[in-house]
Amino acid sequence: MAKKKKNSEKPSEADILKNTYIASAGEIMEQSIVDTLEINYMPYAMSVILSRAIPEIDGFKPSHRKLLYTMYKMNLLTSGRTKSANIVGQTMRLNPHGDASIYETMVRLSRGNEALLNPYVDSKGNFGKAYSRDMHYAAARYTEAKLDVICNELFRDIDKDTTDFVDNYDSTMKEPVLLPVTFPSILANVSLGIAVGMASSICSFNLRELCQTTIELIKNREHNVIETLPAPDFIGGGIILYDRQQMEEIYNTGRGSIKVRAKYSYDKSANCIDIKQIPPTTTAEVIIDKIIERIKSGSLREISDIRDETDKKGLKITIDLKRGTDPDKLMQKLYKSTPLEDSFSCNFNVLIDGYPRVLGVKELLIEWIRFRGRCIFRRINFDLNKAKDRLHLLKGLEKILLDIDKAIKIIRNTEEESEVVPNLMVGFGIDKIQAEYVAEIKLRHLNREHILKRLKDIENLTKQIADMEDTLSSKAKMRKVIIGELEQVISKYSTERKSEILEISNIESENESEDIPDYPVTLFFTRDGYFKKITAQSLRMSGEQKLKENDRITQVIEASNNTSLLFFTDKCQVYKAKANDFPDTKASVLGEFVASKLEMEPEENAVYVSTLSDDGKGSMLFFFENGKVAKVSLASYLTKTNRKKLIKAYSDKSPLAAIIKIEDDVDIVVETTAGRYLLFNTSIVAEKTTKDTIGVACFTLKKGNRISNVRLHKPGEFVKDSRYKTKSLPSTGALLSTEDAALKNNMTFEGFDE
Repeated sequence: MAKKKKNSEKPSEADILKNTYIASAGEIMEQSIVDTLEINYMPYAMSVILSRAIPEIDGFKPSHRKLLYTMYKMNLLTSGRTKSANIVGQTMRLNPHGDASIYETMVRLSRGNEALLNPYVDSKGNFGKAYSRDMHYAAARYTEAKLDVICNELFRDIDKDTTDFVDNYDSTMKEPVLLPVTFPSILANVSLGIAVGMASSICSFNLRELCQTTIELIKNREHNVIETLPAPDFIGGGIILYDRQQMEEIYNTGRGSIKVRAKYSYDKSANCIDIKQIPPTTTAEVIIDKIIERIKSGSLREISDIRDETDKKGLKITIDLKRGTDPDKLMQKLYKSTPLEDSFSCNFNVLIDGYPRVLGVKELLIEWIRFRGRCIFRRINFDLNKAKDRLHLLKGLEKILLDIDKAIKIIRNTEEESEVVPNLMVGFGIDKIQAEYVAEIKLRHLNREHILKRLKDIENLTKQIADMEDTLSSKAKMRKVIIGELEQVISKYSTERKSEILEISNIESENESEDIPDYPVTLFFTRDGYFKKITAQSLRMSGEQKLKENDRITQVIEASNNTSLLFFTDKCQVYKAKANDFPDTKASVLGEFVASKLEMEPEENAVYVSTLSDDGKGSMLFFFENGKVAKVSLASYLTKTNRKKLIKAYSDKSPLAAIIKIEDDVDIVVETTAGRYLLFNTSIVAEKTTKDTIGVACFTLKKGNRISNVRLHKPGEFVKDSRYKTKSLPSTGALLSTEDAALKNNMTFEGFDE
């Protein structure tokens, strides 16, 4: 017979199982699939949607919020860094999902990982890199972290009832439902999440542009956000291929995709391409693997080597080229066949008041403004109640201070301590709270100075309470508070854009398989903007050039079929093209109208054409009617991407008088409407790299005069060159001598001649 167990002994697991009955345990039962989904699967799905994968209006998922709040309670906003393991351990009081997932969350929020445009964690140590698949972060015991300075805007006034608090999972402490962020953090950083049956994918925007757009939206709800928030901005930079219509679709619906290209530079001395910025949706290793795959397949024969040269300075993928390879054409191939050009899919799915909603940018910002308005209302209301409580105490003190001797007499004549407060209440007609406050006053404070200070506090509190009540009752003043906070965020934390915006219309489509032949051609450009390209053979057999009535040829250029061309317009823009973009023609036709061919803006016309070599050798001279000249390096018009149009091609501060391209420094003759002439060598004009520079004064003009003509100096043009020549600028020039006036009658020049 088995011995009975003592009462002090705990029952074994086997005993528990013997005495426990579980209904239907081990039985196979039939159940409707609808019931299975509703009873078993729906709670899990709702938990993932509401408590894990979808961010809320403050821009955070629960895991982010729990981690950041824990760090805030650890005083990591004002103190130095601590070991990441300490942070992870403390966060487990709010987040029960395990240390590995908590640390991974912190890594993604860190500055060192470079995953966020506006990181929240100031990190020290190896936190890996978001742009690398193989650069793993170190263990939590080796790294340190604290809250980044921008987190001041996440927790400002969190202790002033600006947000609700709830119990943690074991009801041992409180945690915030939302963080009272002072800027639209929901759009300030990339946020990705996959729930059950839905997902969220939010791109990041530049903080300055985002806050400024929010300010404009507060002032005017009809504001078009795309005017102040042109495109997203990614931490990795890159080039955003901008399509206005597509971007407006994303802004309106919250759905769509954005194409992002890698940014590269060509090192001519080493004959290699350096890639330092890639799309946010890929990694360096994936790009390299794809390029190697294409090299092995034989579709990329222009590359001799590729390697990852990433170091402490940042990402760097180096591609060595074979001799004679055109780097721009190669990159066009790589963009089409590798993740060097990739799409970021947008799905602005956010939890609003506990419900998932897909919102456009404007709707999302309006929801944030409402959320922030509620936070500010609660904060002011909290301060108001505190001020009223303080005023209530001081009002009681004021009554006591009117007759201190009476108060002292009441206290001294009261036999029991418990009767002091009731006696004060009766003696001065004050309530219990006021009497308690008076009874606790120290004897040293019963002096004139302390009394006067407290009476002054009553005046100040009365004014503050009136101001706060006025603010709470005025929507306009509430809006001003939000605007003021956003302006502070801009001044403290804003940075320049990292991602370049490139309009899709400015990208040339290149046919990889097309082999364009190269041969000598002669280019003709007319005053009215017509362009002809004639081969040498056709030119020899041609007769007189056919032109539009009253039109005339202003430029004749010897070039080749693959020569790059720059067409400068009267709208201070330049359009890039190739000679092979124009068909071979004959002298007997008018030629192509450049404005139509290059799809220029309405009423925009080409006024000058220049060739552009791959090395950008040479300079452009821009003469303006106000007497100034700008010398701009042709290298300034070279671009790594195939853009069709460059804005601000030259200064628009004064009307253009003439454009001249020079290979080397030459002598130039400048003529004014007053009949004065100036001769100088272009070497005395400093070359600039800024295309729209206003230039330097070359001619000192009297009121009403302007530059009317500019040309290259021709030997024998003047009897005495010294009369008009200067070695320094500006100059007043000189009037024509009698001999030179006679020569001028036999010569004609054109201001836009090359």
